[in-house]
Amino acid sequence: MYHQYNPGYLEVITGCMFAGKTEELIRRINTLQFANKKIVVFKPEIDNRYDEDFIVSHAGSKFISHAISKAEQILDFIDEDTEVVAIDEVQFFDKAVIDICEYLALKGIRVMVAGLDMDFKGDPFGVIPTLLTQAEFVTKLTAVCTECGSPATRTQRLVNGEPASYDDPIILVAASESYEARCRHHHVIVNKPGIKKELKSC
Repeated sequence: MYHQYNPGYLEVITGCMFAGKTEELIRRINTLQFANKKIVVFKPEIDNRYDEDFIVSHAGSKFISHAISKAEQILDFIDEDTEVVAIDEVQFFDKAVIDICEYLALKGIRVMVAGLDMDFKGDPFGVIPTLLTQAEFVTKLTAVCTECGSPATRTQRLVNGEPASYDDPIILVAASESYEARCRHHHVIVNKPGIKKELKSC
């Protein structure tokens, strides 16, 4: 389908934790590498769970990357020969990443980003909602709910084995010891505001 587009567009890979977002991003990077494309890969410095210098999936796939603290640093690594820019864990970057993705796409660069669509509260996460609306292509992946085996679209945060509170901080970089994939019905957030009234039975 890509041949219908002029060079330069944005792709977003999103979903909950353990859905395979980084795995899919690395798969696309490897495919493009076989085609001898010049690819530059980035990740936020805050994500050092597995490696300081590589993006790494939960399954163990990895690819060399630049760990940066601010989105504007992306431009320091781009030159006229750059054909593809890939950004992992894009939800952790500041809002400047939105304009940078737009700028790069307009320059004819294929931009691929991966990140969580919702935080542990089930609310839209950072820059992801805007990137989703601006992207030419969106891939939403699901995991498997640890409670029932249904498709999981939410990220469950656990503190000492119990569901986290709505008032807890948004960012807590960790892996399976603090997070699980859950479906809508088994996603639990303590003290979350919202409609609690029971529906009338027929």
